[in-house]
Amino acid sequence: MVKNIKTALSVLIGVFPALFFSQEIKQMTANDVAELAVENHQQLKVSAQNIDIAKQNINVAKLQKLPVITASMSQFYLGDMVAIDKDFSNSTNISMPHYGSSYGVQATQLIFKGGLVNKSIELAGLREQLSKLDLEKNKQDVKFLVISNYLDVYKMINQQEVFQNNKRLAQERLKNIQKFYEQGMVTRNEIIRGELAIKNLDQGILTLKNNRKILNYNLNIALGLNSETEIIPIESLENKESGIGIDYYFDLAYQSSPSIKSAKTNIDVADKNIEIIKTDKMPTLAGFGGYTLQRPITTRNPVLDMYAGGWQTGISLSYNIDNLFKTKERVKLGEIQKNQATETLTLAQQNINMGVNAAYVKYQESIQQAEILNDAKRLAEENYKITEAKYLNQLAVQAEMIDAQNQKLQSELDYANAEINVLYQYYNLLKSTGTL
Repeated sequence: MVKNIKTALSVLIGVFPALFFSQEIKQMTANDVAELAVENHQQLKVSAQNIDIAKQNINVAKLQKLPVITASMSQFYLGDMVAIDKDFSNSTNISMPHYGSSYGVQATQLIFKGGLVNKSIELAGLREQLSKLDLEKNKQDVKFLVISNYLDVYKMINQQEVFQNNKRLAQERLKNIQKFYEQGMVTRNEIIRGELAIKNLDQGILTLKNNRKILNYNLNIALGLNSETEIIPIESLENKESGIGIDYYFDLAYQSSPSIKSAKTNIDVADKNIEIIKTDKMPTLAGFGGYTLQRPITTRNPVLDMYAGGWQTGISLSYNIDNLFKTKERVKLGEIQKNQATETLTLAQQNINMGVNAAYVKYQESIQQAEILNDAKRLAEENYKITEAKYLNQLAVQAEMIDAQNQKLQSELDYANAEINVLYQYYNLLKSTGTL
């Protein structure tokens, strides 16, 4: 009785594994995968910190608007003074209070420096924009990476289904061969060939299962899912936007590409840097005020062991004359850097043109390849059926049958890969425009 119960449980576990194991199965589209990656991928969390750093740098730059306040304190030992005649003929020792101290508070406020503070704040704002654009570019890279892995999982599922279907056909064929063998119509080596063909299929299925496990695990980490979650792709294999011309994607890239936006912002950064350099040609106007308290009072004789306090306020105007010569060269350097930023924009536009053109051509090619390989698959299936009928009527040998099966298997695998490649090239096209 116990043995029967164990047998029944074993059958249930084999047929209904979901009843005994808590592995979560998650059906996802490519868009679902991309959204989860943006929310949970660790690389994007690291990149997002650069935006926080840039924002804090703006706050730091704004601190230049506040006054600079310093407080000082000193304690010292004061030795006796020696008074000497002009001709060094006589000297007199003057007793001094030996303990001395001083206290002071000083505040300085920048009033004018050619707009240096505001320009520094604006430059920090531009660097924040660059950080955001870098994050957007990283999002595009991460989305494409996880979608590529997702499509590889999709491809392996399709390939596994192809192998399983061909294995069922091979098993059916093996049953027929065994009947022929029992009737003395074929030799034992025909059965061996059939069994070897099934073993080769089993080997392919095993490799696909393990590769899928690896990709599934990596995807779970990237998407922030439980490592035991099984991802089931449900993305439609229909062609996406295949009729839109290449000019549409060029316009889309010029409007949306983070690379072009970054290059344009770098030109603004170079302009702002030149403006900041030119502030060195301006004088510095600052207001100041302070209070000092010092002991002893040594400005009179005899020296008084008392505190002397006093305050002061005023305006200071200063100008570094050497900047008349140095600033010119620094401005020239800034202009060279701006020229470089302008050329970088041209380079970015050229790279976008080449990237979009290549991605568009490959997308169109993938659609045509899928159509060609679908025709090849139909021909291979027809050839298999004809060869199988001839074999069952003893008009073809086992070698021809295996060759027809291999052609059928390869054509089905090629078509399965081609279907996924259409999706891959489509998402690569979107990535090239910066709109993935």
